[in-house]
Amino acid sequence: MKYILPMFGAIGATALFAFSATGLMAGAVERPSHQQTFRQLELFADVLSRVRNEYVEEVEDTKLIDEALNGMLHSLDPHSSYMNPDDFREMQSSSRGEYGGLGMEVTMENDVVKVITPVDDTPAFRAGIKAGDFLTAIDGESILGLSLSEAVEQMRGAAGKPITITVVREGEDEPLEITMTREIITQKIVRHRVEDGMGYIRIAGFNETTGESLEDAVKALKKDMGGKIPGLVVDLRNNPGGLLDQSVRVSSVFLDGGEVVSTRSRDPKDTQRYNAKGGELLGGVPVVVLINGASASAAEIVAGALQDRQRGLIVGSTSFGKGSVQSVIPLNGGRDGALRLTTARYYTPAGRSIQGTGVDPDIFVSFAKDDGKDRKRFGEKDLPNALDIVEDDEDADTPEIKVDYPPEDWEDGEDYQLKKAIDYLKSPNFNTLLMASAQ
Repeated sequence: MKYILPMFGAIGATALFAFSATGLMAGAVERPSHQQTFRQLELFADVLSRVRNEYVEEVEDTKLIDEALNGMLHSLDPHSSYMNPDDFREMQSSSRGEYGGLGMEVTMENDVVKVITPVDDTPAFRAGIKAGDFLTAIDGESILGLSLSEAVEQMRGAAGKPITITVVREGEDEPLEITMTREIITQKIVRHRVEDGMGYIRIAGFNETTGESLEDAVKALKKDMGGKIPGLVVDLRNNPGGLLDQSVRVSSVFLDGGEVVSTRSRDPKDTQRYNAKGGELLGGVPVVVLINGASASAAEIVAGALQDRQRGLIVGSTSFGKGSVQSVIPLNGGRDGALRLTTARYYTPAGRSIQGTGVDPDIFVSFAKDDGKDRKRFGEKDLPNALDIVEDDEDADTPEIKVDYPPEDWEDGEDYQLKKAIDYLKSPNFNTLLMASAQ
């Protein structure tokens, strides 16, 4: 199964594991002989035996081996990992749009669990968890020093059971104690509404239901708007990605055939191209796509395809920059879990790799007012062992970026990016803006 997997773990779903590398990878660069490989495996067995017999506390063999496997895989790149049978089942449930927990995408930053984004209409979202929050304790017990998987495991639990998370938030003098109730998360992945005379569709992720849900949302919008959508905002902000085939199906709603994305593995002969289906549902409808620094993987495929094909105006801030494909390989039919392995990079129709660089919007619009601070953008390139950036043109000049910030009197909490997107759709110069973006 091909995934453009989400960039981060989901509470109650599958988390990325960050374990130290082990001696299992020693000599891999020089392709060791069978004798060297066997010697390294004997070394591993010797270390495992000594830990089992001599470590200060009793440790389960399965836990040691799981973490050793993840240490080996995570030394390759941030998205390769081993999933034990329980994690594999959780990932399959998440791909179907249902999983247990709190509902937030998380990563590890400086050994502290950091929230990337709460998932729409989940306990975390309703409790006011925000992107950028740091989680330091669960039910009064510190989680500092735990691995990401260990912290995630503590946040899992039976539906209906309360949990209190200690949150450190920028701008707050004291940590916040936020109590939530765990629940089975059935994520409504696509939402739609009429916004100021224009259609608005929010896509929160790319699971098995996304393409069909989008097609249903388009039909519903047409009905709500008297049979014709004058313009459409597609909101991909804070969308962590998901299934590759769903990114192609979503793109097919806007494109009448033609390439959406290509993938290139280690062997150039294995290049694959994925094309949109003919018969777009939104032929001739002006489209603005909203992205930000938490738009990743499959969301970047859609944004990059519509940008390269001049089918939509991309607005917001530079996306996350996850340009790799993971294949999920069941082990022993899934009874021994599964291997999640990075097997290819993906490229936009124009041949751009966005690995580490992201998709730049055609028009930069900030969500927040300009406070004069130079904020560092956290993205794929900042993750440990991230794949190298593919440079298209090392001598190309970096264009000056002009950002449209909300005015001083802009009401806090109002969505300036969405307001500007609708303004562009209503502008008589929309097609001029779209053509100018291709220059």
